[in-house]
Amino acid sequence: MTDPAVHFDAVLHPHRSLSRKGFLIVMIMVGAISFAGGMVFLLMGAWPIFGFFGLDAAIIYVAFRVNFRDGERYERVCLGDDGLEVLQVAPGGAETRTSFQPYWTRVLVDEEGCLVLRSHGKSMELGCFLVEHEKESFRAALDTALRAFKAPRFAG
Repeated sequence: MTDPAVHFDAVLHPHRSLSRKGFLIVMIMVGAISFAGGMVFLLMGAWPIFGFFGLDAAIIYVAFRVNFRDGERYERVCLGDDGLEVLQVAPGGAETRTSFQPYWTRVLVDEEGCLVLRSHGKSMELGCFLVEHEKESFRAALDTALRAFKAPRFAG
């Protein structure tokens, strides 16, 4: 038994401009500045301010961790002989699979700028985390793949 052919396969990830190494550098700088600033106030006798500097650094750390966790999500769109399948993986690892009949699937952009796949009354948003030019590029590529899939194939 042969595997069905894959005509289009793409994985969409949210953009993250700060790498893990960059995060470490930023946190070292924030920690050093917070510690130095806190020490100035501690030496002046305003010891509670030292704690607020530490709290600021902790809040920045938590905000970056939440942002990195959100960056773990992705969406995979695969068009094969057996249909169009979308796999959405949430930051915690929860997966949602949605299948579409490629002959009737349309790729649209909604009012909020998200890509929408629609087929037989079923629809789903896709790639809301992409920037405008990436959405348009992906929409065009998927639309081209769907049109090529729908084109009549003649055995020669």
